[in-house]
Amino acid sequence: MTMTSLESYLHSIWEKILNNIISTGKYDKVVYDAYIQKTKLVDLNDTTAIITTPERFGAIVLENEKPYFDKVMSEITQREIQCKFVFENDYVQNQTVTKSVPQFTPTMEDNVLPDFTFDNFVVGSSNKEAHSAALACALNPGKFYNPLFIYGDSGLGKTHLMYAIGNFIKKNQPEKNILYIPASDFIDRFYMASKTKNIDEFKMELKAVDVLLVDDIQILAGKEKTNETFFQIYNSLVNNRKQIILTSDKPPLELNDIEERLISRFSSGLSVTINSPEFETRLEILKLKAKTQGTDFSSLCDEESLSYIATNCTGDVRSLEGMLTRLVYYSINFGKGQKITYDFTVEALKDMIANANINKNNISPSFIINTVANYYGLTKQQVLSKSRIKTITTARHISMYLCRKHLDMPYKKIGATFNKCDHATVISACTKIEKLLKENPQYQQAILDIEKKLT
Repeated sequence: MTMTSLESYLHSIWEKILNNIISTGKYDKVVYDAYIQKTKLVDLNDTTAIITTPERFGAIVLENEKPYFDKVMSEITQREIQCKFVFENDYVQNQTVTKSVPQFTPTMEDNVLPDFTFDNFVVGSSNKEAHSAALACALNPGKFYNPLFIYGDSGLGKTHLMYAIGNFIKKNQPEKNILYIPASDFIDRFYMASKTKNIDEFKMELKAVDVLLVDDIQILAGKEKTNETFFQIYNSLVNNRKQIILTSDKPPLELNDIEERLISRFSSGLSVTINSPEFETRLEILKLKAKTQGTDFSSLCDEESLSYIATNCTGDVRSLEGMLTRLVYYSINFGKGQKITYDFTVEALKDMIANANINKNNISPSFIINTVANYYGLTKQQVLSKSRIKTITTARHISMYLCRKHLDMPYKKIGATFNKCDHATVISACTKIEKLLKENPQYQQAILDIEKKLT
């Protein structure tokens, strides 16, 4: 029988302990063969490990050896653990007894946006593996892939899949407690709980959820206290068969400044990537989005126009949506209700297409910073300074975002460019601008104007 990710995790821990016993010669071979060899680690939470023995007498013998096993288990798990040995048949019979899950009802809103479902997620070769894994987790939370770790560049559909999982479970298993939380919000809530001395309540709330969806987990980089708290919450959820879904801009082993024990746990589940959509998927996305703009627009916009957008916008899904939104706007204001032709589309999107095709060889971080500084009436030195004046901060964050978007610069390199900023600060800045672009037309226009100047 194939092991679940939890069984595999428990098996690997117990294997380390058995190997330690063998390598140190702690017990004679006769004792090892009689009482230890066939033991199994069957459960593990924040404080207790349950180990089963095939004979009742074996449990009695090994209970007397608790100090040694407690010590080794605590060293391996990096937290204080008490081992408990039980007869295997007794353990199986007691499985109907309620597990030690926190008896606490979460008060947080689930934050799952209802408009993002599996039904309106366009599947293609670039994302089919992630889609399949996400659907499996939604069907049987906590049973298959735990955690499910989805990684890829911004704007490719990672968050859509998280919301889709949440909405599917809400519809089919409404008794489940679900929480979607961006890592930046997790950090903010952690620090607020620390200041108000409500950290235990904060941890209990998260430990009590059945499905935890954490977006942009890379933002935890460099946050030692937050890492420790998340580690405790993570272990409690996984050990109690609760589902965890994580997203990031890179795979677990490439995450920097996050504790190794967290990286190890992220890697113990299933990691899947989402790549930039191929032409066919981009075209299907545009067709679906065109229908959401209204029946009239869908009938006015021919496939040749959508194909033009799909051909010239090869980046993320958000860019496709942005171009379609621009076409809708142009059609309403200048189309006079006429059918949207290929030539009309080319005219409507000429500036955006030019910006999408900015030649990386013709721009540099310095050029981006100077362009943004000029747009806001600032100097390059002001943008690179540590000033917290709102206009300067905005210019700095937009500069970081554009360096990441158009030059694909690593966060650490961007931080080094901006007066040796911590790379976690750069991640936070880029995330903030991405969020504002979704919500604030002024930011959309500002960045569109700046990108025109970059060309």
